[in-house]
Amino acid sequence: MRTLVLICFAAILISCNENKESNETAKTDTAAAKSEPAAAVKKTILFFGNSITAGYGLDQSDAFPARIQEKIDSMNVPYKVVNAGVSGETSSGGNSRIDWILKQPVDIFVLELGGNDGLRGIPLTETRKNLQSIVEKVKAKNPSVKIVIAGMQIPPNMGRKYTTEFRKMYPELAEKNDGELIPFLLEGVGGNAELNLDDGIHPTAEGHRILANNVWSVLRGML
Repeated sequence: MRTLVLICFAAILISCNENKESNETAKTDTAAAKSEPAAAVKKTILFFGNSITAGYGLDQSDAFPARIQEKIDSMNVPYKVVNAGVSGETSSGGNSRIDWILKQPVDIFVLELGGNDGLRGIPLTETRKNLQSIVEKVKAKNPSVKIVIAGMQIPPNMGRKYTTEFRKMYPELAEKNDGELIPFLLEGVGGNAELNLDDGIHPTAEGHRILANNVWSVLRGML
């Protein structure tokens, strides 16, 4: 009988020690978890545009949005880039597509559309209306979003009045929507045969590096 009591007492001591060790381990794990900094939640920069943004004729890794991501990563700031460029996109197509794109939150929205409208001679009142609608939809879904308007220019074959008004449309949109302006996305690349593909319209990989610098000069101060 005495032996049985001793065995039971020993079992109780072992059980208590195990519970104590388990509790101490739990406390240690909890303290460690509290001491570790929470992982930074990355904000989203959405590039919404046409074949220029999409990197037509190139790997997407060579397109300027990917180059922007490289610059961001080198600074170790918590932003991720989303390339929502679609080749051939017009302002009307973008206005129809934006609702689907806005299923994800957006912190900085870079609008690069209208170039295809200009090349097709679409009335500027229609292009302006579509671009404004896109911005308003983005703001409605993301009230604190920062807007960036990528300025574009077109060849003079559409007539001086049209090309002039087309160029002015972008700074006016930026001002109206309290956004930042990239004066001319293709600055240093447009019209340079060595920096464009054989079609003379779409930049080469090196051309996209220059585009990335044009964008970065505006975007960096916003991060």
